[in-house]
Amino acid sequence: MAQKTLLKGRVLSFTGTPFEGEPTEAVKISEAVLIENGRISSVSDADSLHNAHPEAKVVDHGQHVILAGFVDAHVHYPQTAMIASWGKRLIDWLNTYTFPEEMKFGDAAYAAEIANRYLDLTAAHGTTTMCSYCTIHPESVDAFFIAAKQRGQRVVAGKTCMDRNAPDGLRDTVQTAYDQSQILLEKWHGVDRLSYAITPRFSPTSTPEQLEAMGALWAEHPHCLMQTHLSEQTDEIAWVRDLFPDARDYLDTYEKFGLLGPNGLYGHVIHLEARERDRLREVDAALIHCPTSNTFIGSGLFDMAGLMRDGHRVGLATDTGGGSSFSMLRTMASAYEIGQLRGTPLHAAQLLWLGTVGSARTLRLDDSIGNIAPGMEADLIVLDLASTPAIAQREACADDLWEALFPTIMMGDDRAIAEVWIAGQPVQT
Repeated sequence: MAQKTLLKGRVLSFTGTPFEGEPTEAVKISEAVLIENGRISSVSDADSLHNAHPEAKVVDHGQHVILAGFVDAHVHYPQTAMIASWGKRLIDWLNTYTFPEEMKFGDAAYAAEIANRYLDLTAAHGTTTMCSYCTIHPESVDAFFIAAKQRGQRVVAGKTCMDRNAPDGLRDTVQTAYDQSQILLEKWHGVDRLSYAITPRFSPTSTPEQLEAMGALWAEHPHCLMQTHLSEQTDEIAWVRDLFPDARDYLDTYEKFGLLGPNGLYGHVIHLEARERDRLREVDAALIHCPTSNTFIGSGLFDMAGLMRDGHRVGLATDTGGGSSFSMLRTMASAYEIGQLRGTPLHAAQLLWLGTVGSARTLRLDDSIGNIAPGMEADLIVLDLASTPAIAQREACADDLWEALFPTIMMGDDRAIAEVWIAGQPVQT
């Protein structure tokens, strides 16, 4: 007999895009969701589902909100231990904190320790899927995929490739980048719920020859995602201009080597020129907003409203550990604050959509995760809208669900995550 669980609560699912028309019109609130063999079987009123499936185990969450697990579209799991490091901008921050930490990941045991620590921390914050950069070491990729596979978790990751402007011990070569990436791709891509992403870190740390090799690998495996960084800081852009004097712009340093396409993920994209915006939209590439990182490292203010209006696919990400939190709730709060600074504040429905459906769309996984609908994989979280005294006193006087949800988005943390389900199974956090 099939294993069935009936979760009761306020079930939030998206029927459309809340950036088109009134945001709340894209949302449906139901009473219960039925989980069967790791997937969502039905979403309806509680009595109907209970009567139709009397054998199902019932878990009643009362007034808690049930929604899809958060999807974090851009992270660096190897930076877990050095998150929230003080006082540097991007290039100095990489040299001072990031590169010394990433050099440790040739040690398989250390890589496994951090991979499991990272997945524990993120599950506690309600993140059920993420797309991660690893390090240049194949051990770092194996450790992450092994840890995720053991948990039945859907993740995307890839070996970071760098053959210049990085310390000794943290550079590969054109050939090893290609060969090791191909071996790892063939080893892990499509195993259980795992996907491989071809991963040149960014143009300054890859020679033109390595970028060309990564473009060739992507052309051989176009079904895979490709992730990199683009236009994060103005001094970074100036550096790229010096390194690639013949390029039309930063995006051109990828485009000319075959690293621009519909399965491309481009992190940060804050200071885009008009041609770059047009080309990214033309190829339907994904843009990843990393608001806590963008403020913590002083990168700039992402143009969410303009990019969504122009039809780009946009996701949301913590950018661990350039970002200062493992929490997608904190990331949503930061996205709201950046929207306020740009004069375009985001509605709670838009923020939740970005952290679920929107990010799943950027990873080309929105047919499997990111929403609560029949047939989707059962990665779910349960939100307590009164998780702390400060939040509870505000929620108590809310006039509607959205007013009740917003304080949790702005002030919530792992205490707001009452329960997490991955692949239809409850997770101990």
